Amino acid sequence: MSATHVAGQMSEISAFFFSIATGFVAAGLTSSFYRLVTNKPPSFQLNSETMMWQLIGVFTLIFAGPTVILRNALRAQVFENRPPFWMLLSGCIATMWSFLSGLFLLGVMLAA
Repeated sequence: MSATHVAGQMSEISAFFFSIATGFVAAGLTSSFYRLVTNKPPSFQLNSETMMWQLIGVFTLIFAGPTVILRNALRAQVFENRPPFWMLLSGCIATMWSFLSGLFLLGVMLAA
């Protein structure tokens, strides 16, 4: 932290973690809302009858992707006995995805 740090400003590392948290919250809310509406969890398998539901699924996965990745990784860890490295790798991918979606959402919110 520099000597010219102004009170009320967020450091880069704090902004990074705030963006990750925003992305994970958005992923959880989007995933829960999708499950509430469709009675099934979001999945990367988009096998719907209509083009409209496929587009809704894609837009949902843009923000719910981290929860889908972590859910699939946890299921693979428990049921298929995958090595712990796969869980760690999935967590890193979900964290980066959450960072990017959180960064996008924060940018949209701050621009408005």
